[in-house]
Amino acid sequence: MRPMLATPATALPTGEDWLHEVKWDGMRVLADVRDGRLTLTSRAGNDATASFPELAGLADLYDDMLLDGEVVALDGGRPSFGALAERMHVRDRRKAERLAATRPVTFMVFDLLRLYGSDLTGQPLSARRELLERLDLDGRHWQVPPVYDDGQELFDATLEQGLEGVVSKRRSSPYLPGRRSADWLKSPHRATHSVVVGGWRPEQTNDSGRLGAILVGTPDGAGGWSFLGRVGSGIAGRAATLLAEEIGTGTIPSSPFSTPVPRVDAVGTTWVEPRVVVEVRALEVTKDGRLRQPAYLGVRPDLTPADLQEVDGA
Repeated sequence: MRPMLATPATALPTGEDWLHEVKWDGMRVLADVRDGRLTLTSRAGNDATASFPELAGLADLYDDMLLDGEVVALDGGRPSFGALAERMHVRDRRKAERLAATRPVTFMVFDLLRLYGSDLTGQPLSARRELLERLDLDGRHWQVPPVYDDGQELFDATLEQGLEGVVSKRRSSPYLPGRRSADWLKSPHRATHSVVVGGWRPEQTNDSGRLGAILVGTPDGAGGWSFLGRVGSGIAGRAATLLAEEIGTGTIPSSPFSTPVPRVDAVGTTWVEPRVVVEVRALEVTKDGRLRQPAYLGVRPDLTPADLQEVDGA
C-alpha cells in the first residue's frame, strides 16, 4: 500500500468540516504490525524497518494494525530533516542501533488504516481518528499528536515555533492509498522541494575535487527534467560525503536536463544520470523557473525519480 498524499493549498480551509495538524519535516512511513512483527514501508514502497530499530516496540502493542505517520528526528525540540537524513540511509542493523541510541527518532502517528484485520480506509477520517486516539499510542519513540479546529491559529503558532507548516484534512474523507487528494491540503511556511540531481561541481575554495554543489531538476511535464538551479548551501562535511556516495560514478557525457543550463553553471560540472532524489528548501521558485536561495537538506532514499514524475502528473 502507498500512503495518501496531500495537495498544496491555495488558502487555509475553514469551518467545521476540517481538522488541522502540524506538518512534520520527516519521512513518511506506514507501520504494519502483524503477528508480533513490524514492517516499516517508505512512501516509495521500500522496506525501512532496519533503519529505525527504536520503533520495534510497536509490534508488542497490538496483534494487528496498520499506522500512517511521519518519522522525525528532533533537534532542539524541533523536527530537522537534516538530522534525519543519515538515519534514512542506514541498513546495517548494528549501525542503526548505535544511531538509535545517540540520534533517536519519533514516529508521529496521524492515521489508522487497519485494526485486527478490519480495513478502515473506507471509514471517514473522523472515525479513524477517534479509534486511533483510543489506542493510547504514547511511548518513548511514538505518539499521536493532537489535531486542532482552528487552522489559522495553528498556522500562526507553527510559524512562530519554527515548524514546517500545517496539513488540513476533511473530517469526512476516506483514505485513498497512493492518491493525492484535495481532501488533504498542505500549507508549508517555506517550501521544500524534492528534486533530482543531474550534475555536481567541486568545491571552489580548494583543489580537493570534493563535491561542493549540485545541479538539480524538476519534472518538465514530458517525462524529462527541467533545470531548477544550483544548490551549494548545506553541502559540507558529512552531508557532502553521504551525497557523493549516493551519486556515485554514474556519469554521462552531457546535461540530462531538457531546458538550457546557463554557462556559469554548466562549465566544470560533472553530469550524472538523474536517479538520486534530494530535498531542498528555498524561498520560492522564480518566474523563470529557478530556486531562490536554495539550501540542501538531505538525500531522499524513500523517493525515486519516478515518484516525482507521478506527482507532477497527478
